[in-house]
Amino acid sequence: MTLPAPAPDRAAIVTGASSGIGAEIARDLAGRGHQVVLVARTESKLAELAAELGDRAHVLPTDLSDAAARATLLERVEALGLVPEILVNNAGLSTLGPVHRSNPEAELNLVEVDVAAVVDLCSRFLPGMVERGRGAVLNVASMAAFQPLPGQATYGAAKSFVLSYTHSLSGELAGTGVTVTALCPGPVDTGFGEAAGFDRHDFETSLPSFMWVTASEVARAAVEGMDRGRVVVIPGALNRPAALFGRFAPRRLLVPLLARQHPGLR
Repeated sequence: MTLPAPAPDRAAIVTGASSGIGAEIARDLAGRGHQVVLVARTESKLAELAAELGDRAHVLPTDLSDAAARATLLERVEALGLVPEILVNNAGLSTLGPVHRSNPEAELNLVEVDVAAVVDLCSRFLPGMVERGRGAVLNVASMAAFQPLPGQATYGAAKSFVLSYTHSLSGELAGTGVTVTALCPGPVDTGFGEAAGFDRHDFETSLPSFMWVTASEVARAAVEGMDRGRVVVIPGALNRPAALFGRFAPRRLLVPLLARQHPGLR
């Protein structure tokens, strides 16, 4: 097993912990005895989860789109008397529709949360982990990382970055005692689609039913994958061949097909 052992002065930092996959990962880690630091923008939602998890949970509301706010997170964790041994970069969002009709501020905000925050927090938290010779990082990507995604071009590219970045980190961290894992879930019913602008019916019917996995199943696969030191975790047995198809299918055939099917381009 590769996850650091839980201790009263050691913590798992979970971003995007107010709902969905992030909340479920926090529940799983707390259930294993880890102190968890819950990070997201909405303090009231974090407080609800913390009340459920009990004394092991700590709330640090943070806007991860704000570079100045991100820069203080490590110091705020340490001020709680906790050593960050696990970092879960789960916070993320998407936009919807063609780039030529996009809002530039919204697209750049996506890049700030889905890409810059991952790089920023890894750059700040990894030095201490490497120095101590133990630690684990989970970067949440997506099955979208394996293929282009017309209709969500910025989101797909952001998740491709996260996957590539994680692979590179795995090479850099070999032999340090620190592991890094990319989680690549398919569709999950967490409200993510509606927040991106999908019609719920369109979102649910745009992908086959076999690809859908619950948030709790995704969280369990993520934590087990971290514990086993896996570099890539794709929850759902049938999603793995789908990811391979997305990676290796000829782009000249795949991209037009995806564009025709995507609800954001209808």
